[in-house]
Amino acid sequence: MVASDHILSKPEVYETKQIQLTSPILHIGSAVSKLSPFEYVATSKRVYLPNSEVLARAFQQQGRLNEYIRRIENQEDITTLLQATFGDDWENACDSNKEAIFPKHTSSLKWTQQKITDLRPMIRNGFGQLYIPGSSIKGAIRTAIAYHLLKHADHYQIPKGERVSEIERRLRQKIGNLKQQAKFSDDTLFMNQLFTDFNLIYQDKPVLGKVSLQNSDFMRVVKITDTEPLLEKKIDQRGQAIYLNQPIVTEVIISSRFPDRQAKYRASIYSEMVRNVKTQFTISIDQEMLSWFQHKQAMRLPFNKVDDILNICKEFAQDQWDYEHDYWLGVDDNLSSSSIKLNFSEIRNLYEPEECPHHLRIGWASGMIGTTVNLLFEDELREQIRDSCGLKAPGFEAPKSRRTVVDRQGKIKYIPGWVKFKIL
Repeated sequence: MVASDHILSKPEVYETKQIQLTSPILHIGSAVSKLSPFEYVATSKRVYLPNSEVLARAFQQQGRLNEYIRRIENQEDITTLLQATFGDDWENACDSNKEAIFPKHTSSLKWTQQKITDLRPMIRNGFGQLYIPGSSIKGAIRTAIAYHLLKHADHYQIPKGERVSEIERRLRQKIGNLKQQAKFSDDTLFMNQLFTDFNLIYQDKPVLGKVSLQNSDFMRVVKITDTEPLLEKKIDQRGQAIYLNQPIVTEVIISSRFPDRQAKYRASIYSEMVRNVKTQFTISIDQEMLSWFQHKQAMRLPFNKVDDILNICKEFAQDQWDYEHDYWLGVDDNLSSSSIKLNFSEIRNLYEPEECPHHLRIGWASGMIGTTVNLLFEDELREQIRDSCGLKAPGFEAPKSRRTVVDRQGKIKYIPGWVKFKIL
C-alpha cells in the first residue's frame, strides 16, 4: 500500500539548469495596479518612490506631518513640501534614525516630458528591489505548453473531447457567461483535463488515497525560482556605456485602428519599466516524479527535460511573433491625429525578422494571444471572447488594441514583454 502524502514528497532525480533571461524592455505588475500622485515624486529627470513609513516619520520629526496629511487628502503634489522641509537635496534626506526616505533602488530615470498621472509600478521583492517572480515565468510556460499540446493534438494523443474543435464548441455555448467566469473558464474548459487528469503510479503501484488536482498536475515537477534582483549595472560595450537593468518611467501608448486601417490613439499611461534586462533564474525538473504520471486517457507528456520546455516556448513565441508582424503591417500610421502623432515604423522594423529572436512573452502587454491559447481558435470566436470579457468592438479582430513604449525622444519604439532564454 502506498500512502499518498508520504510518497508524493519523495524524490528524486532532478535536471537543473541555470537560465539567463534577457529582454529589451519589461514590466511585471505589482499588487498595486497604480499609484496616486502623492505616492511618488517626479522631477524633470527622475521619479522617486518613498519609503512611506520613513517619510511620515521624518515629516513628524520636522513638525510637518499635518501638512503632509493635508496634501495626501487633497491628492496634491508634495515636491514643494519636500524642498521646504529637507532642502534642495531632499532626495538624499534621511530621518533621525538615518533611514533613507527615498531608497536608491526605488527611483527611476524619467523618459517622458509629459505630466505623469496614475503611475503603474513594477513588482518588487521584500527588499524593494525589482525582480521577475518565478510564478510569472512558470505561468507563461504553462500557457505555452497548453498551446503546444492542443496544436499537436494527434502527436500527443489528446482525447477527442479536449481538442480545439470541441473546446470551441463549448466556448460558444458559454459565451454569454464568460465574463463572470473568465478567471477560471480555461481551467474548467480544458486546462484541468490537459494538466491534471492523471493517475500517479509509483513502483508499479497506484498512489492510494485522495489525490488533489494540485498533486495530479504534471507541472508540479517543474520548479522555477524568482530571478536575481534587477540591479542597475553600467558596462562598457565597444567604448560605449550601456546600462543593464535600467529602471525607467515612460509613456505607454494604447492604440488600435480605424476600419480603414489608419492607427487610432486611445490613451497614454505611465509605467515603471526596466530596460536592457539581464538576469538569471533556475529551472528544475523532477524527472523521477514525472515518471509517476500516467494520463487516464493515454495522453503523452510533452517534455522530460529543460530543452524540451524551451523549444515549446520558442514555438509559441514564433506564432505570436508572426501574428503581431501581420497586425502591424495592417496598420497605417496616423500623423494627422489631433491627439498624438502615431508613427509605428520602428515597431514594424522590430517585427521584420521572420524568425522570432525570443522564447516567450511575459508580464504586462502580453495580452490575449500571450496569456491564452486563443491563437488556435477561429477569428470570429476570438472576437466573441473579447467582446464578452471586455469592451465590445464589433467587426474588429481580437485583440484590438496594442501597447507600445515611447523612448526619450518621444518616438514610439518598443514593445514590452519579449524575453530570451539562454542555458548557462
